[in-house]
Amino acid sequence: MAMACATTAALASAVSLQSMLAERKHGQATKLAASSSDFRSASSLGGARLRSGCTQKSSGWMVSKTVVTPRAVSDTPDGESCLSPDAGRSVLGIILGGGAGTRLYPLTKKRAKPAVPLGANYRLIDIPVSNCINSNIQKIYVLTQFNSASLNRHLSRAYGSNMGGYKNEGFVEVLAAQQSPENPNWFQGTADAVRQYLWLFEEQNVLEFLVLAGDHLYRMDYQNFIQTHRETNADITVAALPMDEARAEAFGLMKIDDKGRIVEFAEKPKGDALKAMAVDTTILGLDEARAKEMPYIASMGIYVVSKDAMIKLLRDEFPQANDFGSEVIPGATKMGMNVQAYLYDGYWEDIGTIEAFYNANLGLTKKPVPDFSFYDRTSPIYTQARFLPPSKMLDADVADSVIGEGCVIKNCKIYHSVVGLRSWIAEGAIVEDALLMGADYYETDEQRNELLATGGIPMGIGKNSIIKRAIIDKNARIGENVRIVNRDDVQEAARETDGYFIKSGIVTIIKDAVIPNDTVI
Repeated sequence: MAMACATTAALASAVSLQSMLAERKHGQATKLAASSSDFRSASSLGGARLRSGCTQKSSGWMVSKTVVTPRAVSDTPDGESCLSPDAGRSVLGIILGGGAGTRLYPLTKKRAKPAVPLGANYRLIDIPVSNCINSNIQKIYVLTQFNSASLNRHLSRAYGSNMGGYKNEGFVEVLAAQQSPENPNWFQGTADAVRQYLWLFEEQNVLEFLVLAGDHLYRMDYQNFIQTHRETNADITVAALPMDEARAEAFGLMKIDDKGRIVEFAEKPKGDALKAMAVDTTILGLDEARAKEMPYIASMGIYVVSKDAMIKLLRDEFPQANDFGSEVIPGATKMGMNVQAYLYDGYWEDIGTIEAFYNANLGLTKKPVPDFSFYDRTSPIYTQARFLPPSKMLDADVADSVIGEGCVIKNCKIYHSVVGLRSWIAEGAIVEDALLMGADYYETDEQRNELLATGGIPMGIGKNSIIKRAIIDKNARIGENVRIVNRDDVQEAARETDGYFIKSGIVTIIKDAVIPNDTVI
């Protein structure tokens, strides 16, 4: 079976999806190994890798079954999979757009969570869609509900004309929440969202549904995930990762037996219930030191569900259940269904809060190897091709930073920061430990000069302004001599009328906000 793969990636800018898919159609058969240690993929455990013996016959591919133990159930950089039938024909990807995103507010004031910009050039939704494409999953639905206009526009421009074609049934389609005689309410949760469109999903001639979240940052080959599901003859397979006690209560936790089968599942337990879910994670292949640090097995909120099992669970067994993590998965476990765990031990971040979002972005600047790399040639991250010019830096001092496309940076200092596309940073500015999301459009020199002449504020960072430990959302206008430094070390503040919020000590300037000259925050 020819494994779908990508062969090259533009290392300085967002990957052009059109060119990558064109290369795929020319018969590439294997993934190329990354030629630099900077090309980082999911970390692996020390246990056995999951492999299947594959033999080709005239009638197709035959897969020999293997015994799977928890040590084998891991996502490895060089793991191989042999799916029959292949994922492109037999798996449907379902990406959940998430709720209102109140913990990410004000970044979600005018957009859905998956549409929040990421890493200078991308949006969060590009992560699960790219993982699907790199895993040869070509049929993808994205379920949306809140503030979905920018998300719909991005998906349409980035993927709408690239997935389908003659004899190619691939697609990335948006399904918005809707009312019907059978379902008069909007999506009430993850399970309810899938249930409301189950009539459409079951029309697809597939074996499994791959249920994903639209606001996670990670890189995974879903083919290995799906292969584990098939080889263990599972009804549901839950992606899991080892977790420390400090963060464990925010996740669904599980206990597994020596075959990797989930025997107990608890959603966000606290106190004694949390301590009761602690396990010896050396069974997953962790050494004793890491097992002590991470005594819990947490659900990533990513599932492979057999088609028949999904229909049975959502229609017959739990017709009123709203959530997979708190209702459907525990219920299926108690029913005695075969619910398996699939261990992922690479970098993964749930972008659920302002602090997590800020740290995930600045983690891209870490030396010598970032927490998450966009430079992996074997599994590139795709996005909308914007055809912007290279960024221009004039007498600028830039260190340990990521600069997006089409920026104009003049005689300023930028340290340990992420600067988004079309950013304009004027003379004398200092940007440190900051995330600038950039702009949706350019202002001409004439427009900028006219604004300055009439007392207005052009888009971008004004002269001699200082930005530290802050997030500047798109199209913000920061005047001259502005200091955004959280001078009083405020941890929480809601100053929406003044154009900013403070959460976890991080100042966030709202999209399209205007911060007057000489303002101090």
